[in-house]
Amino acid sequence: MKKYGYLKSNAFTAGESLGNPAACVFMGNDALSPRQMLTIAKEHKGFVMEMVFCGKSDVADCKLTYYSSECEVDFCGHGTIATMYSMIKDNDELRRKAVVTAETNRKGIISVFNAIDAEDAVYITAPDAVEHPMTLPAESIRKILHLPEGSISQALPIRIIDAGLRTLIVPVSDFETEVSVYPNEQELKAFCLDNDIDIILIFSKETADTSAFAHTRVFAPKFGYLEDPATGSGNSAFANYMLSEKLWDGSPIAIEQGGNDRIFNSVKLKFADGKVLFGGRSTVKIEGDYLV
Repeated sequence: MKKYGYLKSNAFTAGESLGNPAACVFMGNDALSPRQMLTIAKEHKGFVMEMVFCGKSDVADCKLTYYSSECEVDFCGHGTIATMYSMIKDNDELRRKAVVTAETNRKGIISVFNAIDAEDAVYITAPDAVEHPMTLPAESIRKILHLPEGSISQALPIRIIDAGLRTLIVPVSDFETEVSVYPNEQELKAFCLDNDIDIILIFSKETADTSAFAHTRVFAPKFGYLEDPATGSGNSAFANYMLSEKLWDGSPIAIEQGGNDRIFNSVKLKFADGKVLFGGRSTVKIEGDYLV
């Protein structure tokens, strides 16, 4: 057996919120095979949303590969925040850097901005957004999400934007409806697979915390669970949506995320030098060794 460093932490925590759990295996020079990584991710089903495998890179400070219990994932925002926040905070060399780079297995090199001393957070450049045609009938979306009739806002469009994951963005007319809806996981998974959608983000411009800019929820049954409690890639797509719809001027904001059965998590967004940045802090829950 080989021994690897292991960390389980919750990303996008705020106050007493539980954040979004992710686990990281630090591979060092002993890389794991794709089969081994998927096996480890399957062992973590129900414990964390995604696994991050952190290894050596020839072109960046580290290399990150992401897996859910179902498959390799193109990009995982909350897993990146959880991993990089801990790495930077606990490594004196990285802590002195204003910008740390991470090579991702499928989305190229990303920049991680160190704001730990100033904001107790790190920020990540979201992958460049790609718009996809939206041909799905609004009524079929409403029904698959189990939304009440008339609850999809007519003032804003439904769009599909990929800023790491292909995200179907659905505006909901009021906060109470948005936080209380619960679709069927298997029905929604089939819908996402049939329509080449990675995740579905619903949002309301109304919020529980008046300091938050908007409220979002993200459904991700394609990856083995119904709802993601705090999402980097989904909120990055939402940031691009807000910019193009003239809802946001790019100044620093916080998005609250979650359904009505939890304390809402906080995802920070800002727009700088032509790039969407998302960020937050994380809370370490388990630290030790993982044997493979």
